[in-house]
Amino acid sequence: MTSTAEPDPQPAFAVAATRHVAAPPEAVWSLVADVTRVGEHSPETVRARWLTGSPAAVGATFEGRNRLGFLTWSTVATVTAADPGRRFAFTTSAPSLTTWTYTFEPAAGGTLVTESMRKEHPQPAPIRWLQRLAGVRDRAAHLEAGMTTTLERLAATVSTPSTLTA
Repeated sequence: MTSTAEPDPQPAFAVAATRHVAAPPEAVWSLVADVTRVGEHSPETVRARWLTGSPAAVGATFEGRNRLGFLTWSTVATVTAADPGRRFAFTTSAPSLTTWTYTFEPAAGGTLVTESMRKEHPQPAPIRWLQRLAGVRDRAAHLEAGMTTTLERLAATVSTPSTLTA
């Protein structure tokens, strides 16, 4: 009997952006893993609060409040990876069902930070319609631009050391 492995299914879409940040991986990880500070960096997630579990620990949940044009919504996320200085990830609840991951690699003078997202299933048609109504024709391109902004803002935050513990 022989078996053939099925190839990994392709995600509905996946997006990533990387930037060099002038701070050690542990410091940048701490800033990202403190989801209560997300509103300082993300152009779409305007705030978040911890709901259950120990903050920044696998299994902890938080609620994120998001804005896209005139649209606002909340979603609950569960932390799926919390490896200080290396990786922080979470998966959002339905209907989004998206995994967001941040990786931190030591690099000369700081850290290479990569923010990525992976969506396994197509977004439901009513949500795609609302996104278009809010002016987003290409969600993947929109998310990549948002990631670039987030990483730029992270880099600016760490360039002011007093903001790392604010």
